[in-house]
Amino acid sequence: MNQQNYFSYENNMKYMGSSQFKAFQKCEAAALAEIKGEYVRPLSDALLIGSFVDAHFEGTLNIFKVQHPELFTRKGELKSQYQHAEYMIQRAERDKMFMKYMSGEKQKIFTGEIAGVPFKIKVDSYHPTCIVDLKCMKDFASVWNEEERRREHFITYWGYDIQGAIYREIVRQNTENTLPFYISALTKEKPEPDMQLYWIPDNVLDDALSEVKSLAPRFQKIKNGEITPQRCEKCAWCRHTKVLNAPVNFLEECEVYEVE
Repeated sequence: MNQQNYFSYENNMKYMGSSQFKAFQKCEAAALAEIKGEYVRPLSDALLIGSFVDAHFEGTLNIFKVQHPELFTRKGELKSQYQHAEYMIQRAERDKMFMKYMSGEKQKIFTGEIAGVPFKIKVDSYHPTCIVDLKCMKDFASVWNEEERRREHFITYWGYDIQGAIYREIVRQNTENTLPFYISALTKEKPEPDMQLYWIPDNVLDDALSEVKSLAPRFQKIKNGEITPQRCEKCAWCRHTKVLNAPVNFLEECEVYEVE
């Protein structure tokens, strides 16, 4: 496996990754459709800005710019949001500690197994003493979790603890070292981005790994065609493939609102 074929259909079918695992958690049907190429997640400015910053730190920004002409205006200038992404990078590079954590081996690939399921990971900044992942986000505010009806830290809301648990375990299998997991975080806030280094404690990663071990075998069976994936009936894929069978009594939805 290498940088060129890491996201190939063959390797996405053979291996599970943290993003794929989290996609299955959200909607099994959509995750399987995405693996098969039946559903393509639309590229938003938010995703492109994050990929822009990622590409800089892995040393492939020039290639990224060529691959994404939508970053530029008709005059050939970077659109304002990507000019701000460049400023985010400049701001991060002024901080010695941020850059120390981002100075490890870039995009290092490891493979292994969790609960009998093959996994692959690609570490943004790998050090012999720690694992570092780069994240770009709107801000560091807590996020409203609609299902649990409460606000929670963005790290758990976006499943970065799940990602950290997978990374830590696969690195351990390859190096025999259980390394700490850190997030180098940058915000897209204007005029000044914020930044922070977050450590996810081992006990949090232990709990997250237990969740991965519990669910990964089921998700693998879905990929193998042994289990029919469940639909969330909320995401874009489920709306796109929705089939009406009968009218719905609207009072049943009102009862749900009252319970919440």
